[in-house]
Amino acid sequence: MNTYDEKVFEELKKWEIEMTKRPTLWNKATKSIQTKINEKIPQKVHDVVTASMKHMIKATLVGSEYTTKRTNQLEAELRERDEKLKERLAFYKKTAAVEGAGTGAGGILLGLADFPLLLGIKMKFLFEAASIYGLDVKDYRERIFILHVFRLAFSDPHKRKEAFEKVVFWKETIHEFPEHPGAIDNINWQELQQDYRDHIDLIKMLQMVPGLGAIVGAYANYHFLEDLGEVAQNCFRWRVLMEQSRDI
Repeated sequence: MNTYDEKVFEELKKWEIEMTKRPTLWNKATKSIQTKINEKIPQKVHDVVTASMKHMIKATLVGSEYTTKRTNQLEAELRERDEKLKERLAFYKKTAAVEGAGTGAGGILLGLADFPLLLGIKMKFLFEAASIYGLDVKDYRERIFILHVFRLAFSDPHKRKEAFEKVVFWKETIHEFPEHPGAIDNINWQELQQDYRDHIDLIKMLQMVPGLGAIVGAYANYHFLEDLGEVAQNCFRWRVLMEQSRDI
């Protein structure tokens, strides 16, 4: 392990502490409010939203699989991968900000359109990030890993430790899924969509306020991608270093 890899390893240890710490009082209070709101929503509505998000993500996974340009850097150093990711993340943050400003300026209807558009940008970024770090994005098992990275990035603070462990102990997690593409249906889709919605709901409601929409939309989408980028980078770094340690 070279000096740069050692530096990354130390950063990952700090990240692990962050991901596994207990929820704060603010997290608990926010969760209580969101739970009460969700309890007021009829189950049929949850079912419809869950099905919609499930189909949306599955469609994005398949689409990204074929539109993501594979990078030929299986032998690249971790530093090179990190630099490439930084470059591509900057592009996606700008793209998300422009999309958020455009839909935010259009009021409620375009504000609602932001949901699938932003989701598509996030998934496309994750596929490209996975490719940068050497994952074969045509392998459905790696697509399931990408979905777990997404889940961790937008997980409920009360479930973050579990989501983190699913990622870092991937060799064990993958055994939960049979060896065929239909295994993706084993994902708890309602939990995934509810955690994702809880994570973005408040800021997205502000995006629909006249006069604030464009500013809030651009700011929110930019930082959603920034947060996703940090989680994704650390997840893929972890995979790279763990694979290297097995090869030694």
